[in-house]
Amino acid sequence: MLPRLLYPALTSVFTLTLLIPMSDSDKNVEILALRHQLAIPQRQTDKPRVTTPDRAFLAALLHRLSRPRLRQLHLIVSPDTILRWHRDLLRRHHAKHSRSKRAGRPPTVRSIQTLVLRLAGKTPTGATGESTVSWPP
Repeated sequence: MLPRLLYPALTSVFTLTLLIPMSDSDKNVEILALRHQLAIPQRQTDKPRVTTPDRAFLAALLHRLSRPRLRQLHLIVSPDTILRWHRDLLRRHHAKHSRSKRAGRPPTVRSIQTLVLRLAGKTPTGATGESTVSWPP
């Protein structure tokens, strides 16, 4: 009976010694990440799957932690996967914001429009409406 109580007590002491040098924000991030990982299998009846919103949340939450600290956490995926999700999240974000706001061809400047129309009016045409100027000269 005593060894069964002694083991959890010793593991708790070792865990506490790991938590003391951590900052409060790192502890909060770790708690949130672990809670979210527990919520994933609880809300699904079949095999737990990490959805896109889950990936975005975990990536945004854990990207601030150092790689050695990520390796110490008990995550459902590897730390490299979390960092890859974060890179993908940033790539999609920047691609969305760098895309043109207007679809189609950009409008032509008024001065270029008048120049083209003026040059088109000076071009000699034959009876068929085609240009009589041969190209190439």
